[in-house]
Amino acid sequence: MISKGLSHIMTVPHVLRHWRDYLELCKPGVVALMVFTAVVGMLLVDPQYIHWQPMLLACIGIALSAGSAAAINHLVDRQVDAQMARTRARPLPTGNIRTVEAVAFAIILGVAGLAVLFFWVNPLTALLTFLSLIGYAFIYTLYLKRATPQNIVIGGAAGAAPPVLGWTAMEGAINEYSLLLFLIIFVWTPPHFGHWPFTVGKNMPKSISRCCR
Repeated sequence: MISKGLSHIMTVPHVLRHWRDYLELCKPGVVALMVFTAVVGMLLVDPQYIHWQPMLLACIGIALSAGSAAAINHLVDRQVDAQMARTRARPLPTGNIRTVEAVAFAIILGVAGLAVLFFWVNPLTALLTFLSLIGYAFIYTLYLKRATPQNIVIGGAAGAAPPVLGWTAMEGAINEYSLLLFLIIFVWTPPHFGHWPFTVGKNMPKSISRCCR
């Protein structure tokens, strides 16, 4: 019933005609970086041997889930994006993709990604990926970006999760080494965006810190 309803929202001709817009909804550059850092975690589990099958499936699941979170980010910020010169050409502000189509797209990607991780990788990786999706798409995008200029500092936890996801995909458990990888990226995120927790109020306008992503 759900798939039948989605088929009326996202027809094949429409998707083919606007595939570049759907790809942009996924923020492919951000997703590529997340998959890359996840692969780093995977390779460090056993540097002597590459487990290609679980690695490939984990990359697919993580990429689809990250694309879903990015699409939700587009949905939440569509009105703000329409007012900014840098973002007004995005698919939702231009009307190339309707809101209902973006919602359906995000759901399809999220369900597919988590299903791949749960059934073909392991449930722990699926759970952690789901929590990361919620953290980025809802806690960071819906609340933190509008509540505090420290959003990058707090929300950086979601962006630092991929190495842990990669590690658990290979080992099925979280250990101190995967958490160290998480901590490295988490600490690196604020200065990467030019955002220091104790100086943002003095040196950076809140409007910039809230629109870093």
